Amino acid sequence: MQINDIFKHLQKIDPGIVLEEDTAYLYIDPSKWEEISKELASNKDLFFDYLMCITSYDLGSGKLGLAYNLYSNTIKHSVEIKIEFDQIVEIPSVASIWKTADWHEREAYDMMGVIFTGHPDMKRILLSDDWEGYPLRKDYKEPDYYRGVPVPKDKTAWE
Repeated sequence: MQINDIFKHLQKIDPGIVLEEDTAYLYIDPSKWEEISKELASNKDLFFDYLMCITSYDLGSGKLGLAYNLYSNTIKHSVEIKIEFDQIVEIPSVASIWKTADWHEREAYDMMGVIFTGHPDMKRILLSDDWEGYPLRKDYKEPDYYRGVPVPKDKTAWE
């Protein structure tokens, strides 16, 4: 199935869905994600049974985004779904649909501060529980010290 076919199918659920010109991804509204994700996984014509990756990104000005890369092992097609939202918006977890989302969502939370409602274990996965801030956000300020140890600002020696 081609991206245009997937787009037309999902328009029945979300008439506001956007197919970006000359790309292979769809933009959806965060409020429609739960319903659309269930359709993507369970519809026999789509059957996206594999969540390959969730990528979080910072658009600046308090906006964040998520890109979900999905694949169907049965039908052999793929799609990328993008969701962009204000950083205070919570996104429904898809860990109950695709098990790989468990760790991907925790990483997006840990690095970017995206909150996933309904996640089975929403806590940091890469950084310690007492870490302040979200290191991949554009407005992140690196601390001078962490647990009494200076955090080096000049990292040229690491390269």
